[in-house]
Amino acid sequence: MTTVAQPKPPLSKLAAPDMQAAPVALARAAQRAREIAARTGTPLIVIRDGKLVEEMVELDSLTKPVQG
Repeated sequence: MTTVAQPKPPLSKLAAPDMQAAPVALARAAQRAREIAARTGTPLIVIRDGKLVEEMVELDSLTKPVQG
């Protein structure tokens, strides 16, 4: 099983305390979207080099969800 290392979410530069968790929440939502796309066999729409592209995701290529 090959796993792709996901980069650590960046820290928020916003001062509001409730915004400090936003980067982790976004990373968690992205991971969930990848899982759903892989399970349903639907492409994941992402931006690559400024263009919208469809990517097929396989379950065995997913990593563990981001802890937050």
